[in-house]
Amino acid sequence: MEIKNTLINALGIEITELEKGKVTATMPVDERTKQPFGLLHGGASVALAETVASLGAYELVDKETEAVAGLEINANHVCPKTDGIVTAHGEVLHRGRTTMVWDIKIVDEQEKLICISRCTVAVIKKK
Repeated sequence: MEIKNTLINALGIEITELEKGKVTATMPVDERTKQPFGLLHGGASVALAETVASLGAYELVDKETEAVAGLEINANHVCPKTDGIVTAHGEVLHRGRTTMVWDIKIVDEQEKLICISRCTVAVIKKK
């Protein structure tokens, strides 16, 4: 899978764990991921959450005949973050034939909750 020249690369996201039904990734809180007021941008958190869900879902499909795409995502930003690193822990909640639902918790270095997200991923047939 090519992540060079993608949003994953641009935001500095690194996948640290990738197994069936579980994904962990980190992202820096720096000039690439902050909003103008110095806080972690909510959109960057959502991008991290969807990355974790999408990569996790891809690990659960038949790569020869299926692909995945984000269908819906929501996020609650519960604590501000101004620097350092955030870590996203994603886990599949529902694994169906045509959709998967992922739970993603984004935490700081002390495991304090920064953002909670749920992402629905569509499983699509390759043409």
